[in-house]
Amino acid sequence: MTTLLAEDLLLLLLDDESGALDATTDPTPALGGALLLELALDDAVEIHARRWAGDVVRPTEQGAGPAGSEPRDPLLEAALATVAEKERTPQDLVQRLGKGVKEQLVERLVGRGVLEVRRDKVLGLFPRTRWPARDSSHEDAVRRSLTAVLVGGAEPDPRTAALVALLHATGRAHKVVDHQGIRAGQVRRRAKEVAEGAWAAEAVRRAVSAATAAVVTSIAVGAAVSSGG
Repeated sequence: MTTLLAEDLLLLLLDDESGALDATTDPTPALGGALLLELALDDAVEIHARRWAGDVVRPTEQGAGPAGSEPRDPLLEAALATVAEKERTPQDLVQRLGKGVKEQLVERLVGRGVLEVRRDKVLGLFPRTRWPARDSSHEDAVRRSLTAVLVGGAEPDPRTAALVALLHATGRAHKVVDHQGIRAGQVRRRAKEVAEGAWAAEAVRRAVSAATAAVVTSIAVGAAVSSGG
C-alpha cells in the first residue's frame, strides 16, 4: 500500500487499541511538516535563505512547472499550491499545511480499511471520535523498518529517514519501536543522528532541518500556551 509520510506518521501517533491521540500534543504542525518533507523528497520545494531574515520555502522549477510535474496526490497538490501562494517561513507553513489535515488523513485511512471509526460519549455527555486500528499490517511494516534503523543500526532510505526526523521532532521516536533491550536514551540519540545525517541531497537535508525545527518550535509554543492558559 502506498501512503504519504503524513499517513504513516498519524498511524504511529494513534494508539492502535484506543484509537486516540496523545491529548497533550497537537498533531497539526507534525502532519504539516510531514507534507512539507514529502514535497521536499519529491524535489517540489526548496528552502531559500534570506540574508536579513529567516529562511522561506519556495517551489522548485519542477514544483512550479506544468501540471504533469506536480504531485498526483490531492493533499500534496493542495500543499504545493499553498507553498506557491507566496514565500512563507517553514514555521508558518507547518501550521498552515497541517490545519485540518488530520481529518482528511483519517478519512483516507478509514476508506482503505486501515482504521475504523468509533464514536461514543465521555461521561455519557460529550461526543468523542476515535480511530482504532482495523488492519495494522502496513503500520507493523513501518515499525519494523524504524526498528531496524533506530535499534539495529541499519542505514535508512530517504523516506524512512524523513519519518525518523519527524518522530525525533515530536519526541516520540523511542516510543514507536521495539527497544530489544537497549535504553530509550540510545534510541533517541540514534534518531537524532539519523535526523541530522547525510542520507539525502543537500537541498533535501536543508528542508528536513528547517521543517523539523519548525515542528519543534510549534509544539513548544503550543505546549507553553496550553500550560499558561
